Amino acid sequence: MYRTLLLLSLTLLAGCKTRPFEVMARGCMAMSGDMKMDGKMAMSGDLTTRIRQDNQASRLSFVLVEGNCESPSKIAIVEVDGLMINKNLAGLGSMGENPVALFCEKLQAIEAEPSIAAVVLRINTPGGGVTASDIMCHELSTLKSKKGIPVVACIMDVGAGGGYFLATYADAIVAHPTSLVGGIGVLLNTYNLEDTLGQFNIASVPIKSGSRIDVPSPERTLAKDDKEMLQGMADSFHTRFMNQVSSSRPRLVKKKDVFDGRVMTGSDAKAFELIDHIGYMDDAIRLASEMSVGKSSTSVVMLRRDNDRAYTTLDMTPNAPWQTSLIPIKMPGLDRTSLPTFNYLWQPDPSYLTASGG
Repeated sequence: MYRTLLLLSLTLLAGCKTRPFEVMARGCMAMSGDMKMDGKMAMSGDLTTRIRQDNQASRLSFVLVEGNCESPSKIAIVEVDGLMINKNLAGLGSMGENPVALFCEKLQAIEAEPSIAAVVLRINTPGGGVTASDIMCHELSTLKSKKGIPVVACIMDVGAGGGYFLATYADAIVAHPTSLVGGIGVLLNTYNLEDTLGQFNIASVPIKSGSRIDVPSPERTLAKDDKEMLQGMADSFHTRFMNQVSSSRPRLVKKKDVFDGRVMTGSDAKAFELIDHIGYMDDAIRLASEMSVGKSSTSVVMLRRDNDRAYTTLDMTPNAPWQTSLIPIKMPGLDRTSLPTFNYLWQPDPSYLTASGG
């Protein structure tokens, strides 16, 4: 810093009335103590400031969205929007965040902030990867055990698959009457392109050690024993999901229909005891406040970066990928670098696979 000030002083003393100069400082600059300048200082010319428009943003910080800053107890809203996958999403207007990493960073900030008395999970997702969902559930469970604060899940449009799996780790679940809830199942997207490749005289010639190292390969028909192996893995993940739902929802109306992967309305989910209350975001906030310290009025905060323009309880941070072409040229299952994985995912639309890089 002193070197920069010295260079600036020497430039002014040498006379720079007819020549522009530029001073650049990178990294952190700190000044302490008193700074005194005697005499006159004159500057002429244009002063131009430039704001970076890329995604180099700050660390997360708390932004007040309801109430006042002086409130001794605050409720933090944590959003879970879009696909729950452990990879960076990028696209036009996107922050380019990793949903799993972003979720963990928010929980770490909440753990370190003593004024946070409760958390509301605002869930709007069809789910995502089995492991990504499991990581997020583990982080939420860790926060609850360390900080000892209540967590209320509020399901918006969709809380299915991994989204509902995460909701079961909350102390209470609120859903809109028109929310889609459930999706308690496991999905693995596979493709058989053997005939399609044959039409173009393309033959697969794999060189491998280990007969199942490329299962499930889209280049050949899935063998019976290979399918049984994958089915066993899917069944294992499904059992893990069902056990979590059963243990967290002791009053659950245990019917086979609940665990077959279907989604249902919030009203039906309430009848099956998949959720606790029918309500809206303000109801979830009120419930979280009452569960925390028995108070009906507390401030509400969210965690934002400095280039995030979302400032209300319903705003969504842009973090969704987009197609660079109206006619995607890659064929699902053919790109070996983005093979599908096991998902806790309600997938009525194949575009979810493309959005996750599959």
